[in-house]
Amino acid sequence: MLMETSSTVLGPKGQIKKHEFVRVIIQSLYSLGYTKSASCLESESGISYKSVDFELLESQILSGNWDGCTGNLLAMKGWMGETRTSALFLAFKQRLLEYLNRGDDAMALSVLRKEVSALRLGKDKAHKLAQSILYLKDMEFGKVDDNAVHELRKLLLVELEKVLPPAIILPERRLEHLVETAVTAQFDSCMYHNTLDEVSLYKDHCCGRDLIPTETIQILTEHKNEVWFVQFSNNGEYLASSSSDCTAIIWQVLEDGKLILQHTLRSHENPVSFVAWSPDDSMLLTCGNGEVLKLWDVETGTCKHTFGDRGFIVSSCAWIPDSKRLVCGSSDPEKGICMWDCHGNEIKAWRGKRMRKILDLAVTPDGKHLITIFTEKELRILNLATNAERVIPEEHKISSLSISGDSKFFIVNLNSEEIHMWDVAGKWDTPLKYTGHKQHTYVIRSCFGGLNSVFIASGSENSKVYIWNRRQSWPIEVLSGHGMTVNCVSWNPRRPQMLASASDDHTIRIWGPSLSKKMQPEKLSGSD
Repeated sequence: MLMETSSTVLGPKGQIKKHEFVRVIIQSLYSLGYTKSASCLESESGISYKSVDFELLESQILSGNWDGCTGNLLAMKGWMGETRTSALFLAFKQRLLEYLNRGDDAMALSVLRKEVSALRLGKDKAHKLAQSILYLKDMEFGKVDDNAVHELRKLLLVELEKVLPPAIILPERRLEHLVETAVTAQFDSCMYHNTLDEVSLYKDHCCGRDLIPTETIQILTEHKNEVWFVQFSNNGEYLASSSSDCTAIIWQVLEDGKLILQHTLRSHENPVSFVAWSPDDSMLLTCGNGEVLKLWDVETGTCKHTFGDRGFIVSSCAWIPDSKRLVCGSSDPEKGICMWDCHGNEIKAWRGKRMRKILDLAVTPDGKHLITIFTEKELRILNLATNAERVIPEEHKISSLSISGDSKFFIVNLNSEEIHMWDVAGKWDTPLKYTGHKQHTYVIRSCFGGLNSVFIASGSENSKVYIWNRRQSWPIEVLSGHGMTVNCVSWNPRRPQMLASASDDHTIRIWGPSLSKKMQPEKLSGSD
């Protein structure tokens, strides 16, 4: 084997073959429409965009030399048997169509019986070819002129390019793919990547910590007791909070990133521990310790409906994506899980001996799965369409769960001072684990956040807020400011540099980027 010399390889590490590099550039020039430049580079370098094997194959197909085409495909190296079979199938199909076009049925049958079977295309592919012949005969296949035949042969070449080995023909837009892959890899390796700013190829990508929320920009003090829960609306324009002072508050997020009080919701007789925004953000659910479930109109701040009675104690609730149905779980094992419409009509219920105390629940944003915390150490994922159920046991007590915006992952807080991330589809045998925060006694809630939900944030019993990049188990930031336990955090889904935290110190803190950088709403995919 010949060693690559410095004249045949490129790059400081000598890992790029010069002829491949030039060939990719030539292909890119052709695809961008710079035909003269591409041709000039081919002439100057002596390197052709098309390999010798492909140029021969192209000539054979365009001239109708099918025996030569078959032999060439069989002789080519660098591909697997099934891929070669697919290429041969395409070529034989074109060959048969041309025989039928000129009325040579005998030759078409001969190819089908002898050559196709000899090349072991398999019964399925041979059957498909036979069906093609019968179909065309039944349709009284008419003759096609030479120009049309030539176009069909060119289309065959296009199809073959998709399956031929890279050494024979380059994959389409190869240089663009390589550059985009390199840029994506830089994003993935950047622990603080949290912006949609345009990327420059002139320099390597690197984000600073000033792109994630690390400084307090506002402190909300309207609650009169411990604040247990916060959640931003789906459009990022509102924040809801709930407290042991028996109220919930709806805050409006202004354009400059400041929050103002919109409505104080006063109807609960006991502490309010949970809120849930409807997917269309027009309604808000609230529930709490020893309390029923209430539905509020966001625009007016009025209570539209109270679900259940004093005996129906709701521990958590969630919406179905249509904003017309909701589910709630009860801390009373006999009540189980209920699905209601917005008028209080029960649509469905999960009850029975196997039902236990529901500690928390959530519905994936795509509406396909209902995830619940059954007992203290067990998670259940229910497929709402098929009723198929999967159980995930944990070794320690689970206090809360949160689902990613793409419906693919969810995280749970454990009293073992770990956060576990699981995949909803059930492909993982073990979870990814995140540590560093403090949690032994209280219910602590975490959330996904930032651009593409690449970060995880959590409260902590030591009065701090912790932020992890999902690819790293140890926190990248620890935020100080609260005076007591931080119970819950919420990341604004439309402002990836805004985070809210709720604490036993009676306050809500709004966090933003450092260096007093102004926060403007990021136009995330699909949010226009």
